[in-house]
Amino acid sequence: MAASAQTSEYGPQEGEREFSISGTGSNDRNFNSGNFGVTGDLGWYLRDNMVAGVRQSVNYADVEGEGVTDDFWNGSTRGYLNYQFLDGRARPFVGASLGGVYGDGVKDSAFAGLETGMKYYVLPKTYFLARAEYQFLFSDTNDATDAFQDDGIWAYTIGLGYNF
Repeated sequence: MAASAQTSEYGPQEGEREFSISGTGSNDRNFNSGNFGVTGDLGWYLRDNMVAGVRQSVNYADVEGEGVTDDFWNGSTRGYLNYQFLDGRARPFVGASLGGVYGDGVKDSAFAGLETGMKYYVLPKTYFLARAEYQFLFSDTNDATDAFQDDGIWAYTIGLGYNF
């Protein structure tokens, strides 16, 4: 009898793709100012536990204060590479991204980021996603080292994804 590779009932296999959609939002306690954002990911599994892809985010903010009301649209586009641990329903991951941010409320610039999160499979190919990214902004390679310490921002998302 030939030995066979044991694979998990849940999660991707090498060569499959993934699509996820995530959201984020916040507002002040009086609901006068707030923001929300949507992120979509499309990835390709290089191995059962390693995915490379592209991620697009769009964010809107409505800010009110001191007699001034303004709204902003921002976006970011980036490539990412993530490594997933474990092979059951819960799949923690770490990774990195590189891309650009642009729009009304930010200075157009490049950024690099480190990320971590968790995918939890509720069905064999469908998962909940929680991710935290630390992104540091820079306009050229000389700025990159200083930007990691001085110009970093955190981005959080929660969403749903599917492997196909």
